[in-house]
Amino acid sequence: MNKPMDLGELLERGGVYYEFPGNTVQGVLDALVESIPIPPAIQAQDLLLAVKEREALMSTSIGEGIALPHPRNPLATKIEDEFVALVFLKNQVDWKAMDAIPVDTLFFIVSSSAKSHLKTLSSISFFCKEEAFLKLLASRASKDNLIKYIKDTEQKWEG
Repeated sequence: MNKPMDLGELLERGGVYYEFPGNTVQGVLDALVESIPIPPAIQAQDLLLAVKEREALMSTSIGEGIALPHPRNPLATKIEDEFVALVFLKNQVDWKAMDAIPVDTLFFIVSSSAKSHLKTLSSISFFCKEEAFLKLLASRASKDNLIKYIKDTEQKWEG
């Protein structure tokens, strides 16, 4: 099982969270690591430090109110510990975005290798250019609807 996981699978594992608290980047990151189930093989404090260090290098906002917080280097040691959590913030947060749009949607990414990390970033980037997907995010669609859309789209790529 060395094949990087699809975004749909990673989201099923990581979950979708609504009305997530926090008014600052640091506050949101603290709440993320405290609230989201993290695989036992990953130390929460190591993850928090790695994500904050990465954010300090440069904002992980990709524009349009979306940010992709993640560690700079893979923290998961096994593919089974990878996940992506989709987080809809209760309040917009100034994430120092290049387009100056406050962030209200996060894809929190934890990968086990550079290859899977790049595949995940590429998939998210692709989806965030699709009008239909952006509408799902804007409407705060249900976890089931979001994952169905992603998996259906990923199947078309493979087909």
